[in-house]
Amino acid sequence: MLDSYLIVERSALPDYFIKVVEARRLLETGVCTQVSDAVREVGISRSTYYKYKDKIMEPTQLNVGHRASLMLTLCHEAGMLSRVLNAVSDFGANILTITQSLPVHGKASIMLTLDTVNMAQSVERMLEALQNIQGVEKVRLLAVE
Repeated sequence: MLDSYLIVERSALPDYFIKVVEARRLLETGVCTQVSDAVREVGISRSTYYKYKDKIMEPTQLNVGHRASLMLTLCHEAGMLSRVLNAVSDFGANILTITQSLPVHGKASIMLTLDTVNMAQSVERMLEALQNIQGVEKVRLLAVE
C-alpha cells in the first residue's frame, strides 16, 4: 500500500500542487472558511483543489514517524468499530484520537490518530490488515508524522 507513495522535493512539482497544500492550510487554520476563498487566495481553480486535495500530504517532520492518521469507511453494524480498534491494538498502536461520523446510508467514517512508536510491524501491514476486516470498505492513510 505504501509503495504507491513518493517523496518528492517541492521544486520538482508543478506549482499547483504546492498551491493545493497552501489552500488546504488556509482552510485548516481558519484563515479561509470557504474553499472558493482559499483557492482564490492561492490562485488555483476549485476543480484543481478538489482533484488533488486528498492526494498531496506535507510531512511536518520526516524524522519523527511516530504518528499516523487514518480514515476508514465502515459498514454500520454492531461491533464494527470494536473489531477495528482491536486490530489496531493487536499491532501495538496506541489510539490518540477517534472521530466518528453518524452513519449515512449504512456507512460510517472514522478518523484515527495513532501513536505507532511501539508497533512491531509496519503501518503498511496494519493498513492491509484493517482493509481485510469484514465490513471495512476503505482504509486511507492521511498523514504520517
